[in-house]
Amino acid sequence: MQLAVVIGTVWSTRKEERLVGAKLMIVRPIHLLDEGAGTLPVIAVDTIGAGVGETVLVVGGSSARAAVKDLQAPVDAAIVGIVDDKELDQRYTGSAL
Repeated sequence: MQLAVVIGTVWSTRKEERLVGAKLMIVRPIHLLDEGAGTLPVIAVDTIGAGVGETVLVVGGSSARAAVKDLQAPVDAAIVGIVDDKELDQRYTGSAL
């Protein structure tokens, strides 16, 4: 599982039939210990109704397919939670976040 921020939405009128009705969001993974780390955004199926600007929990691989309840679906990433808050113990991070 990884933290990410939703930065956009993807619309696709033509897509693989197992994705019909799926909401597709653009998410940028968050690196908690290195805020400046460059990570490319990915497309994730939204299973919970997240919105742009929200911090979310994203799963990949077979966990993403399980989240959309179709182990054969062509899904690499799925949003499975919206983060309310986070707290890091500074003794273990080496930096102030």
